[in-house]
Amino acid sequence: MAQNVEIKASLSEQEFADLRKRVCEITSIDCVLEQTDTFFNAPRDRLKLREFTDGTAELIAYSRNDQSDAKLSDYVRTSTAQPQRLKDSLERSIGIRGVVTKRRELYLIEQTRIHLDEVEGLGKFVELEVVLSDQQSHEFGRQIADELVVKLGIKPESFISCAYIDLLEDALVQNGNLSS
Repeated sequence: MAQNVEIKASLSEQEFADLRKRVCEITSIDCVLEQTDTFFNAPRDRLKLREFTDGTAELIAYSRNDQSDAKLSDYVRTSTAQPQRLKDSLERSIGIRGVVTKRRELYLIEQTRIHLDEVEGLGKFVELEVVLSDQQSHEFGRQIADELVVKLGIKPESFISCAYIDLLEDALVQNGNLSS
């Protein structure tokens, strides 16, 4: 099972633009991804099918505590050449929880993936993912993430503890579009 240490923060338009400038001063953009994440009603942990615009997809099962500071995430990714068929099977058996659509700018700094995300219906975010090797500890990854937070000027008060799907569900409940 793969692991990473993750920090996610919500950003204003100006904070997003400023952060992009700071990130581009230390690395260049790797790629821009348009992603659709369909979350399923998994009996435990989280399960999503991530679809890309080129027709490929991967099923990602992951567990992570909901906490605002650096958190450990365990995950398993499985590629599929038949995303619609897999989605139909999962919807039929466990149901769809919701869908998150985002535009992601991906930057790489050593073993850290920096995501500048524009999430439909939610706004702008930064996500740091320190990908750990089997020999590296959660604490090691946390130290890298904490150093990047300082270097990039990400405000700890902007950290969020949960997944985009949780924020989207909360927004729908607050707007009266979903029963709680």
